[in-house]
Amino acid sequence: MGFSFGQAHKIDRLELYYSQGHYKKVFKESGKLLDKPEYDYTKIPAFYRAMSIFQLTENRQWAKARPNALKEAKELYLSLMATQDGLDLIEDHLTIVSALKQDLSNRVGNLQLEGKNKESEQIQEVLAQLFESVPVLNDEFKVVDKPETKEEIADVKTFTFDAKNRDELVAYAKLQLGKPYRSAGNTPEGFDCSGFTSYVFNAYKIQLPRRSSEQFDQAKKIRENKVQKGDLVFFDNGSGVNHVGIIVSEQGESPVMIHASTSKGIILTEINSSEYWVKRLKGYGSFIE
Repeated sequence: MGFSFGQAHKIDRLELYYSQGHYKKVFKESGKLLDKPEYDYTKIPAFYRAMSIFQLTENRQWAKARPNALKEAKELYLSLMATQDGLDLIEDHLTIVSALKQDLSNRVGNLQLEGKNKESEQIQEVLAQLFESVPVLNDEFKVVDKPETKEEIADVKTFTFDAKNRDELVAYAKLQLGKPYRSAGNTPEGFDCSGFTSYVFNAYKIQLPRRSSEQFDQAKKIRENKVQKGDLVFFDNGSGVNHVGIIVSEQGESPVMIHASTSKGIILTEINSSEYWVKRLKGYGSFIE
């Protein structure tokens, strides 16, 4: 009885470590369990081994030291998809799988911005082969208010921006609601996250770095209770900042952002109502004086 409890405890620790972003621990511990015959009764170690590898491959130093890691993860996941028990396990952990799909989709855009097309294609292949049918469950959103029309916004070509005009910047951002997501996109034909923020701020003569991580590095950091409309919010999936949005809510309210979602394009998201975004929240910053 005690041995069974010990087995269950080690299995539970995989889920705990993964939820906390300790992917290296998950990789190490799941590997140990896969080598022990007494754990052959469950596919959970294989599941978390694959999940941790997919996350860790964003760390280039880690991935370079393990050139066959991505292949291992794909084979493990395909083995799960090949059995009913494995499919049931994936269904039971759909929130985790959906979050991974979101992380990988964000990674594709960042790799393309860096000119790492081969790596980007590898991740796109993983998404198409393993996760194409996985629904995105983490982009919970609500429409807060109706966006203004172009006629209700000042002419941004001649507009001189100052801190009193945050409402106009947000209104301009909301004109892009519904525009599609596109990796490395920075026009209304398709945006990625940092392409969208750069596009909006550029209209107000504020030049932002192109990548979300660089925007975070150069932004003036702000505490959540000081955040205002037009400030930026940043997210980190455990391997560095990889997503950014623009705050549209009033200071002191539960933060709502407008951003480029990989699944729905430009949308509004109430951050605190989404487990995915809350767990990855890195902080807030501003380029507005």
